[in-house]
Amino acid sequence: MLFLGIDVGSSSVKLSVLDGHTGKSLGALSYPDSELSIDSPAVGFAEQHPDTWWDCVRQGFARLVARGSFNPQQIDAIGISYQMHGLVVVDKDQKVLRPSIIWCDSRSVPLGNAALAELGTDYCFGHLLNSPGNFTAAKLRWVQQNQPDIFSRIHKIMLPGDFIAMKLSGVINTTASGLSEGTLWDFKENRVATELLAHWGIDSSLIPDIVPSFGVQSHVSAGIAAELGLRDGVKICYRAGDQPNNAFSLNVLEPGEVAATAGTSGVIYGVTDQPAADVESRVNTFLHVTSTEEKKRNGVLVCVNGCGRLYSWLRQTLGQAGATPSYPQLNALAQAVPVGSEGLLFHPFGNGAERIFQNKNLGAQLRNLDFNRHGLGHMVRAAQEGIVFSLNQGFDVLKSLGGSCEVVRAGKGNMFLSEVFAQTFANTTQAAVEMFETDGAEGAARAAALGSGYYASATEAFTGLTRLSVVEPQAALFAQYQDAYQTWVALLPR
Repeated sequence: MLFLGIDVGSSSVKLSVLDGHTGKSLGALSYPDSELSIDSPAVGFAEQHPDTWWDCVRQGFARLVARGSFNPQQIDAIGISYQMHGLVVVDKDQKVLRPSIIWCDSRSVPLGNAALAELGTDYCFGHLLNSPGNFTAAKLRWVQQNQPDIFSRIHKIMLPGDFIAMKLSGVINTTASGLSEGTLWDFKENRVATELLAHWGIDSSLIPDIVPSFGVQSHVSAGIAAELGLRDGVKICYRAGDQPNNAFSLNVLEPGEVAATAGTSGVIYGVTDQPAADVESRVNTFLHVTSTEEKKRNGVLVCVNGCGRLYSWLRQTLGQAGATPSYPQLNALAQAVPVGSEGLLFHPFGNGAERIFQNKNLGAQLRNLDFNRHGLGHMVRAAQEGIVFSLNQGFDVLKSLGGSCEVVRAGKGNMFLSEVFAQTFANTTQAAVEMFETDGAEGAARAAALGSGYYASATEAFTGLTRLSVVEPQAALFAQYQDAYQTWVALLPR
């Protein structure tokens, strides 16, 4: 029995096919080969068209099938992971009405802040566990205010993963976990946040039907099954935002367990059984995918927008002067530079409003550049250190909310492929980093197997997950990293 995982990111769509018997991937790829573009029609705007994601799913799956490592007729269920916080709006014919306003878009920050002031902290942090801030609900409010003709034609709103499920099945639905990431879920009342919608004059009928994160949510339509080469009746059995899904992929399910990822954005995600809320809105709390009525589970999320995005920007910018360096080449340059980059500092805040700084758009800054001392390697290492130092700002907030921070699990991919990055992370946070051979697409496939009932329990589902290595904090380097971190903090833009 095989299971397909789809991970819809803002850089690419990843796909993985899992053999349920062995718990191992039979094939995986990322599509397209180059990073997807993000449109910015105005300062602070970030958009992608949902049809682009769907095209990547179709073409990527066709390419994966063409490799011949599995029979698509043996796929039993599909799991979907997706970039969080995006807004997709469709009409009654399921036609997309405008490009998706995606996670790193900053336009709705003033609207979310105004709702916090108007509704009050007791409601927002007691019921939503967050300020409406810059999330999906506030993005919908922006469309209502600025594009009333489009708003009047909206039949349903969706998150990016809901859209992919709709294209596969023709059915529109969503999950409570997904709604929580858009500040559209009332944790205290365990239902849609109708008070927030009513405050903005938005009809709650725009919210799709709610289905569990695990379980049969819909079936692939006959037409799409024929196009993709799937058998009739393939089930969609799992859906989650990319960070809750990354945590699931790493078997981070219970209170005190922590996951990290360093893709386009950098994230630390800790699971708790408490309704933890940061009234300063530096970190955010969402409903974890494993939460049930009997066992409440929330995820506290620390996010830095400019993680892999900074690294890809650096690589592309260097490539404009000649041959584009590979990421391993950049990592090797960083490895040759000492801790602290000999005083060169990078503040990586060039990818929109940053949550850990209360949705301020600080801009990226390279500080203390000395033409006589610093070269390309210093710049690369300073970028990696700056990303980790930024994450550590949120890590401290996670600790203050009761999060356990002794061990962090991460997939060996993206920035964690860099030895410098992994060592900087362990030595700055003082947490051991366990590296696993998995990614979001494989995790979504594993979750589909669990949601379909093929696996009887999470314990059974993770028997095929392989731990590759552990990066431990090094006592001898503690002082050096702390000195570098404190210097970086002292020069933070305010």
